[in-house]
Amino acid sequence: MSNIEASPCHSPLLALRPGQPGIRVCIDRGGTFTDCVGIFPVEPSAEHPDGERIVVVKLLSEDPSHYADAPREGIRRILEAATGKQHQRDGLLDTSSLASVRMGTTVATNALLERKGEPCALVITRGFRDLLRIGNQARPRIFDLEIAKPDVLYQSVIQINERVTLDDYTIGSHGTPSQLHADDSVVLGRTGERVRVLAAPDWSAVRNQLQLTYDSGIRSIAVCLMHSYTFTAHEEEIGRIARDIGFSHITLSSELVPMVKIVPRAHSATVDAYLTPGIRRYAEGFSSGFDSGFSNMRVDIMQSDGGLAPINKFTGLRAILSGPAAGVVGYAVTCHDPGSKVPVIGFDMGGTSTDVSRFDGRFDHIYEAMTAGVTIQAPQLNINTVAAGGGSCLLFRNGLMMVGPESAGAHPGPACYRKGGPLAVTDANLLLGRLQAKHFPWIFGPGEDQPLDVEAARSQFLQLAQSINSKTSAERSLLGQHHDDKSVEDIALGFLEVANETMCRPIRALTEAKGHDVQQHDLACFGGAGGQHACAVADNLGIRRVFVHRLASVLSAYGLALAEVVHEEQAPAADVWSMATRNALISRLDDLTSVCRSKLHSQGFSDAQIRVDRFFNMRYDGTDTSIMVPERVGAEFGAEFSAEFEAMHRHEFGFELHGRDVVVDDLRVRAMGAQTEAKYGEVHDELLHLCPAPVLCPATHPAFVENVSVYFRGGLRNAAIFKLDRLAPGDIVAGPAIILDAHNTVLVEPEWRATVTSSQLVLERDSAVFGASTEKRSCRRATTDLDPIQLSVFSHRFMAIAEQMGRTLEKTSTSTNIKERLDFSCALFDPTGNLVANAPHIPVHLGSMSHAVQFQLKQFAGDLVEGDVILANHPQAGGSHLPDITIITPVFKDGVAIFFVASRGHHSDIGGISPGSMPSTSKELFQEGASTMGLKIVKRGVFQEADVRRFLLEEPANYPECTGTRNYRDVLSDLKAQIAANHRGITLLRALCLEYGLDVVQAYMSHIQRTAEAAVRALLVETRKRHGGSQLCGSDSMDDGSKISLTVTIDDDGSSVFDFSGTSPEVYGNINAPPSVTYSAIIYCLRCMVQSELPLNQGCLAPVQVVIPEYSLLSPSPTAAVVGGNVLTSQRLCDVILSTFGAAAASQGCMNNLTFGVPATEASGSRQEGWGYYETIAGGHGAGPTWNGQSGVHTHMTNTRITDPEILERRYPVILHRFSLRENTGGKGRHTGGDGCVRDIEFLQGMSVSLLTERRVFSPPGLAGGEHGARGANLWKRRLPGTGGDFQVLNLGSKNTFFVSPGDHVVVMTPGGGGYGSV
Repeated sequence: MSNIEASPCHSPLLALRPGQPGIRVCIDRGGTFTDCVGIFPVEPSAEHPDGERIVVVKLLSEDPSHYADAPREGIRRILEAATGKQHQRDGLLDTSSLASVRMGTTVATNALLERKGEPCALVITRGFRDLLRIGNQARPRIFDLEIAKPDVLYQSVIQINERVTLDDYTIGSHGTPSQLHADDSVVLGRTGERVRVLAAPDWSAVRNQLQLTYDSGIRSIAVCLMHSYTFTAHEEEIGRIARDIGFSHITLSSELVPMVKIVPRAHSATVDAYLTPGIRRYAEGFSSGFDSGFSNMRVDIMQSDGGLAPINKFTGLRAILSGPAAGVVGYAVTCHDPGSKVPVIGFDMGGTSTDVSRFDGRFDHIYEAMTAGVTIQAPQLNINTVAAGGGSCLLFRNGLMMVGPESAGAHPGPACYRKGGPLAVTDANLLLGRLQAKHFPWIFGPGEDQPLDVEAARSQFLQLAQSINSKTSAERSLLGQHHDDKSVEDIALGFLEVANETMCRPIRALTEAKGHDVQQHDLACFGGAGGQHACAVADNLGIRRVFVHRLASVLSAYGLALAEVVHEEQAPAADVWSMATRNALISRLDDLTSVCRSKLHSQGFSDAQIRVDRFFNMRYDGTDTSIMVPERVGAEFGAEFSAEFEAMHRHEFGFELHGRDVVVDDLRVRAMGAQTEAKYGEVHDELLHLCPAPVLCPATHPAFVENVSVYFRGGLRNAAIFKLDRLAPGDIVAGPAIILDAHNTVLVEPEWRATVTSSQLVLERDSAVFGASTEKRSCRRATTDLDPIQLSVFSHRFMAIAEQMGRTLEKTSTSTNIKERLDFSCALFDPTGNLVANAPHIPVHLGSMSHAVQFQLKQFAGDLVEGDVILANHPQAGGSHLPDITIITPVFKDGVAIFFVASRGHHSDIGGISPGSMPSTSKELFQEGASTMGLKIVKRGVFQEADVRRFLLEEPANYPECTGTRNYRDVLSDLKAQIAANHRGITLLRALCLEYGLDVVQAYMSHIQRTAEAAVRALLVETRKRHGGSQLCGSDSMDDGSKISLTVTIDDDGSSVFDFSGTSPEVYGNINAPPSVTYSAIIYCLRCMVQSELPLNQGCLAPVQVVIPEYSLLSPSPTAAVVGGNVLTSQRLCDVILSTFGAAAASQGCMNNLTFGVPATEASGSRQEGWGYYETIAGGHGAGPTWNGQSGVHTHMTNTRITDPEILERRYPVILHRFSLRENTGGKGRHTGGDGCVRDIEFLQGMSVSLLTERRVFSPPGLAGGEHGARGANLWKRRLPGTGGDFQVLNLGSKNTFFVSPGDHVVVMTPGGGGYGSV
């Protein structure tokens, strides 16, 4: 690479070489800074052997007192540097010497985050007005009592009175729809699916609706109708009418993202309508600053998928990851070696966040992702972001040292910025000498001419150190441990260690959680702060080699120069892959390929300059998890697709589903055009031919600046500072050292070395040190004594293990309940069965799983060996309700159980009297399905399928009117997925023990519980003070009149008694809740009321004594039915606890459980599997002292997702006619409760339906004078035969099981939340 210079304005470097191609400018416009890279030809010389020079310009993105537009100003400065001529700041720029401009921009991202896009309207099928408000109904953060959901993007909604559905649902018998809707037309959709038009629009009415919207001032609309991915006619006609009226921007979802799932498709269409007009205006404004616009040069914008698009084709939907995507391209091209094929992890550390990604020779794309609260359905690079960067705040809360997510921002910035800002990561690096103030730009202070303020950082660290040392000393004293105060340097270094661990979590999720060994990767560090953390992050991950590009601080800008122009085409499908269908599918791929090539031809690319990748989006029938399968180069006629799919599925999820059809959902073609072919990983060839030149005497080297003191673990070390531009290729700098260039600081830590190449710094662990065992290297970092730094690190590590267990379970499961609704939890336990870490999955599982582990510890005492795995689900054995099956695996060392891991999942059907095993009318436990106090599902490593079959199929069928599981295959598969998730947890725990030592890991399992205990005690002490030391009392009733009573007594030290005396007796019904559910509700509520980050574990319950009357509603007999206790009574418990503490008004108090399906049948010795569908439905959220309740969201003890309406109708014989909010059902008050929902389902064939709900009799109470929320209701609209479609409406009450006929409807109206405070 040629020399790189930062160019000040009016400082010509070298005149543009006459007769050569013009200047190429690449710009990364970020939120704070705009980075510009200019590349232009010069006369070849020793300094520029390739005849090319690079200039870097870095400027503020907003500086209105000096320039109107940062990218244009950057181009102006580059023009002056390249041509040696002045260009007026306020005049039109001369484009005669410009060859091209490429830009990545956060304009769209910022508009989305700040909700500053174009006013727009959503046009959607009637009945789905609020679909995007409800979304998947899950709340973002399960422990936040004040639920915060980003607002929708549109200003108004137009409901179109039209409806189509699919005739070809995949589960259940067929033929019924044509009998119900005989007069309706059936057409073939573009996927090949049969589409039944139930209601065609009245086009004159549609025109009137659109005209009214236009007259209101809205000029941009997004159109998304049910099943428009396959049936496009209605959307197309709406688009034609809208153009005729004069709308300036019209987004049709069927054109933009023709993929099944209306929720993400509608979100995507709305994002496009919201962002694209603003982007077009920005492009026009940008163009107007040049003398000929863009007529004589090429201007491209980076898209989220890592490809460039002409500026006039750029859309808002493809703009979200524009800036970060260019960085991925930059490190992929410059760091990946196609020869060795070592994958590379990208680590882009900026001011407020860090982006991580992975490249293994192919860009890792995802096709559905959540950004700023919006689900976007479009190709984008798989970039994970964590809220930890140079500006991330350093905090000490609940005994833990925390980094982020709060950020100091650009203003006031970190403490050292001289604006009175908070402590941040940058302050820690400065205090420790890793950043040197004298070598950092002097742009601070009132006159913007002062250096970073080291003393301001030190002063705040002194205060923080005093607080940390005081608390640690007190805690160690209680443990009988000696305490020496930590220095401010130790505290600062500790925060950096926590920051590094925070940033490692998404890297592990991107690698280990997907079956990749993180140690078998290289690391590419870039971004403004990446170089200071490169070695430490690599050390944490066990990575041996790190690449830091010379342009690391502007790599996203430089990556634009290496990117290709991309055009993509996509088409939906719904075909089973077979010999009969593959010819037609391949032919459709060929057609899309022709379109892509034609589009790139029109942009000036020849066939030789175009590469094409072709994909089928494939999945197993009956699942909703698809894989984008690439066509293998050299394979003939598509025969490889099915084999490739199975291989990819096996690698990603660990299994194949033999005997299942493979379905093609989408076809995708990605064509890439490049004027010159990118040369990947040239640095690797250079490294092979370098002549190593170790810098043995730093002080005499031309690049040496000075020696400084830098603080590392163990104390101050002498470190030499070098100027990067004076180091020659081949120079090897041993750590500790600091290498500087104009925009970057790279820290070479002790036991690391930096090899200089023409384009990169290559950091490598000293091989003599790296050969040492991980255990040896780590033991010096931690002992069993309590240390706040290690406490924070272990908090991250324990939680990361639980999260990775969850990802494994999600990946390897097959059922809708676990894989799609995410109705599962995973956790770690200490040797006594106490909860250590529970990933934030399903709250009702939180406190109860430790009861299950401890029960099995007693039951199998002395009878557990390596390789044993236990299955249990009985309420008396720590279970919640029977469908929630817990799999427990002990971890052994030397024959002793040292830990336990467990996973609990809600299984689709475990037998009993009704499909789905959620009977509304059960009176005895056996009616709810299979149950066991505990059995070894695996003995000494051998899976016991005969025992499992007996448990699931044979034993439940022995009871009257009961059957075994109706879907044995899926339940068995999910049980194996739980075992796999546990195995993943064991592997990671063993690695953690190898790294730190078993004694240290077990010690911190105890320390982390004491930390949680202290936080909860503080909460309880504060509550006692607020209430004057008096008892707290509360109560509420179930719909059958059963009462839950609670009295809370709190002592001075925070010890408390939660006494449920006065609670009603056990009922002869199914709303009984086992004690484990009560413990779950208590631990959940306490964690919510702490209102700050806190690891949830058994320590939260340590100050609490729980009193539950025996044989009461909350402690029933062993044979009592409990299915409703887990999903209904648990919610009432939360309402009672929170109202008793005065924390929040009651939420909907229900999960609104709906189950339908048909039983399995036996005929002539052959078993025909039945099927069942289960969902829980959102409702209103209770208001609180400072917030209004959210509408249409899951609350408290559940957080499961709901099936997308199009998937529901594609898979099951039903039509969803309405899913919207129940307006004005939230209780009024100073703060209003959230509204409930309405869900109207028509059944197309006869089947059994069960409803298990609450709050249909008693309303959700308000608090502090707030009004009650509205009660819910369940209605059965029975089609009356011979009446031409009339219905009889029946009130089903709270709980019912009944058999519907074709054409019947069930309407579920969920409760609102209570209001808070009198008006």
